[in-house]
Amino acid sequence: MLLNNSNQRQIVHADLDTFFVSCERLRDSTLNGLPIIIGGTSGRGVVSSCSYESRVFGVRSAMPMRYALKLCPQARVIKGDMELYSQKSKEVTEIIQDSMPLVEKASVDEFYMDVTGMDKFFGTYKWTDELMQKIHHESGLAMSFGLSSNKTVSKIATGEGKPFGKLHITPDQTTHFLNPLSIKKIPMLGTETYRELSRIGIRSIEQLAGSPQEFMQKLFGKNGVSLWNKAQGIDNAPVIPYSERKSISCERTFLKDTTDVIQLKALLVKMIEKTAFDLRNSSQLTSVIAVKIRYSNFDTETKQVRISYTANDDKIIKVVKELFDKLYQRRMLIRLIGIRFSGLVRGSEQISLFDDTVNKVRLNEAVDRMKKRFGSHVLTKAETFGAYNGRS
Repeated sequence: MLLNNSNQRQIVHADLDTFFVSCERLRDSTLNGLPIIIGGTSGRGVVSSCSYESRVFGVRSAMPMRYALKLCPQARVIKGDMELYSQKSKEVTEIIQDSMPLVEKASVDEFYMDVTGMDKFFGTYKWTDELMQKIHHESGLAMSFGLSSNKTVSKIATGEGKPFGKLHITPDQTTHFLNPLSIKKIPMLGTETYRELSRIGIRSIEQLAGSPQEFMQKLFGKNGVSLWNKAQGIDNAPVIPYSERKSISCERTFLKDTTDVIQLKALLVKMIEKTAFDLRNSSQLTSVIAVKIRYSNFDTETKQVRISYTANDDKIIKVVKELFDKLYQRRMLIRLIGIRFSGLVRGSEQISLFDDTVNKVRLNEAVDRMKKRFGSHVLTKAETFGAYNGRS
């Protein structure tokens, strides 16, 4: 193995292998070796995660459950337990943080670590491998990892090494490693971008890297330049230290106190759309929803309820409206309303696929893509039109 350049960053990407499935097998060892599918248990549901034993039949995440069971009818279907997954994720996070001061938690089962300088004492690869063994020993969960000079190459290396893999891509190996791979392997390269590039004959990372940067910029703007750099193995994004946000809230004080329930609920929906999008954008889910009312005499009342983990607008809207109806009993003028999401956990939106239908998932993903591109205000539900604006 080549010696590391002292000026070269050393970035690890680590991913818990089949995390949801592994958690279920820790709880029930009779599931070991069986094809497992986790997700919506109704025929209209979606696969959230699946074991390697089911993948050999063609089952994949985000696939309609009905189709997955046609491919693998003998699979055991499990609805999923976010409480368990959150607990095990926290356990692994604490093990990593005890060993590594600079760690970024990218999702419930995915981490980045900046191990630059560790080669002076142990060797970055050896140190990382020993940390993975420690995690396996203490939590019972296996992790794959990739080690390189940046986040993009490390993440791709993790995927190529799965399951239970460990790849070290040195700077001089980067081009040779990336070139044969499909552009689908590049993080954040979506389906529409892949189709557009495929249409013009760019399907491998080597082809993308060999295209003019100006061409990619003209085609996709800043995102095109970013993709071109990643194809070159260039990514200067830092590892962002991880910290848990405890809650997220939004409230509005009215210019004029009101008792207009229709308008109040319209504003609540508008607030939920923005706040739930913020949750999804930061890969978080909530399990506690609270609604706050402040009356014209400054009396303030709050009511909250615990729910299953979600960041889904429709589910949260239903809960918030029910809370508001229970809370607003005095029929006095209201000067402020607010919502708060707490009991947050890290996790990608796929965790909420346990109950979602295929069409609903695709619609939500399309809406979020529009919001990320043009702003959270670009799409909103019809009932929010004309909702009150507030002072704060």
